[in-house]
Amino acid sequence: MAGKRLPAVVLWVVLLLGLAKAGQMQEQNTLQATTASNYSVVHGWPVLPDGYVLGQVSGVAVDSHDHVFVFHRADSPSFSGDQPHRVIIPATVLCFDGATGKLLASWGAEQFVVPHGLRVDREDNVWVTDVGLHQVFKFSHDGKLLMTLGTKGEPGQGGGHFNRPTDIAIAPDGTIYVSDGYGNSRVAKFSGNGKFLAEWGRKGSGPGEFNIPHGIALDPQEHVYVADRSNGRIQVFQPDGKFLHEWKSADLGRPWAVTIGPDGYLYVVDGGDLKPTPPDRGRVLKLDLNGNIVDRWGSYGNYDGQIYWGHDVAVGRNGAVYVGDVYYGMRVQKFVLTR
Repeated sequence: MAGKRLPAVVLWVVLLLGLAKAGQMQEQNTLQATTASNYSVVHGWPVLPDGYVLGQVSGVAVDSHDHVFVFHRADSPSFSGDQPHRVIIPATVLCFDGATGKLLASWGAEQFVVPHGLRVDREDNVWVTDVGLHQVFKFSHDGKLLMTLGTKGEPGQGGGHFNRPTDIAIAPDGTIYVSDGYGNSRVAKFSGNGKFLAEWGRKGSGPGEFNIPHGIALDPQEHVYVADRSNGRIQVFQPDGKFLHEWKSADLGRPWAVTIGPDGYLYVVDGGDLKPTPPDRGRVLKLDLNGNIVDRWGSYGNYDGQIYWGHDVAVGRNGAVYVGDVYYGMRVQKFVLTR
């Protein structure tokens, strides 16, 4: 066949197929362009003092002054099961200026053994959980202890105990919701003064059941959103614990943390599948309150903009998104809207 020319009709077929393929590629490229994230990482944020490094960042939240609170494990080794833990000597709660990244304050030295969740309420009080102490704490903005829930060092159930509580959400009227947690599989509800009100959930994969309820958040209607981590889903409840619906998909992945931003969207960290070695996932997702993903960004890794076991997420009033990494990530990153 060498040297023979193809018939004209064959040439036309080849040309048309080529144009069709080019059109498909252009359509795919256009789709990729239109689905590109609106967020980018802020390089060099935060600005740590010379000689200072972060430990595993387990919690992050933003107050009304655009101060970013970080709960980290300092020089403590990774949390693992029921192993004994020592009290962390350095400060575990750090406060950064959201705009500049400058360290403004630090406290929490010699108070915690396994820092985990962190939340700032409407009055700028700082709430944290410690999965080693099995307790929930409320502090003033400058670190004065105001309330303690749970019994120190004693895991259990009911209103007086937790079993490795993971996160906290505070309603506008002060009602407290605790995701509890690694040992228990429930949500515990308290009044603003710490009185035990109710609980729901048990270990399992059905509606209203949990396998590590790892993060918790409230929307303006006080619907309760729970990151049901090991079940790979988000469950939504009424304030009394009545199950409403769940969101679960390959796109959503394994939710580790949830928060409602000032813009009314739900922000989720897909921390991946706890693989000790790559490949895995690390990304942030932005959802409307119908469960539709409207934006996503990030990939697995430890370069700027990548996420390595993303553990918590927070959103400032200006729309900036902050993500804390545990395990080898050991950092907090800031993402801002670029378009």
